[in-house]
Amino acid sequence: MADPFRIRDHVADFDDIVRDIVERSARTRETAAMLADIPYAPGPSETLDLFFPAECKPGMPVHMFIHGGYWRMFSKRDYSCLADTITAAGAIAVIVDYALMPSVRMATVVDQVRRARDWVVHHIAEYGGDPGRLTVSGHSAGAHLASFLFTRDQAPVHIRAALLLGGLYELEPLRSSFLQAEIGLTDAEVQAFTPMTHDHVPATRVALMVGAEETEPFHDQAGAFARHLQSRGVNVSRSTLSARNHMNSVRDLAIVDTEAGQQLLRLIRGTCEK
Repeated sequence: MADPFRIRDHVADFDDIVRDIVERSARTRETAAMLADIPYAPGPSETLDLFFPAECKPGMPVHMFIHGGYWRMFSKRDYSCLADTITAAGAIAVIVDYALMPSVRMATVVDQVRRARDWVVHHIAEYGGDPGRLTVSGHSAGAHLASFLFTRDQAPVHIRAALLLGGLYELEPLRSSFLQAEIGLTDAEVQAFTPMTHDHVPATRVALMVGAEETEPFHDQAGAFARHLQSRGVNVSRSTLSARNHMNSVRDLAIVDTEAGQQLLRLIRGTCEK
C-alpha cells in the first residue's frame, strides 16, 4: 500500500509543479519591490524577505507565509511567488526561512517561526506595515508551524487570522511513514509539537483548507483540528479545494484568480479594517 504521506507517490506531476513554483518565484524576485534576507535572529537560516504592493502607504496590512516540505526541504526563495497574491491584496508579504531538520530539531524550527513573527510585530512599522493587521498562512509543515503562532502559552498574540492549507496537526502517524527515516521524530517531539494537544487563542480566526485530491490523512486531520479549535472557542472554517492536490493547491495560493488565491485574498482583505 502506498504511503499516504509520501506526496510524490500521489501527485503524478509533482516535479513539474515544484519547477513551476520555483520559476514563478524567480520571476517574482526579479520584478517585485522587495527587501531580501532581513535577519529576524542571528542564525544563518533566520532571515525573511519583504515584498511590497505596487502602491505603498502607511499602515499597510501584513501577511506572513511559512513554506512546507516536511520540515526538511525547500526555502523561502522557492515560495517567493506567494507574494503575488499577498501584495495584490495591498499587504506587505513576509516570506520566512527556517533551519531544516534533521540538522536541527523541531523545537528549534518552532522557535524560529515564532521569533520571525515577533520580529514582524516589533519592526514591520519601520517598513510601512501595521503589526495590528497581521495575518499568517502556511502549507503542509508550514501550516503546522503557523499553528504555533497563536497558541495560548505565549505573550499576547497579534495574529488576526490564519489560513492553514494541507496541514499536519497530529504527528504520531508520521512515525509510521517514509518521513521517519529522514527526520526521526521522537516521542518528546510528537508530544510537544502536535497542534491537537495545544490551546489556541480564540482571537485568531482560522481558515482550514485541503485539496479534494489529498490523501485521506490530510482530510481527517483537517476535520479533527477544526473540531479541536471549535471546542476552544476559535472561529474556524473548513473548505475543500475542488480538483486540487497537495502541490497544485499551494501553487494556486500564488495565483490570484484561483479558488485558493481568492480565499487568501479575502482573508487578508477581511482583516484590513482597523
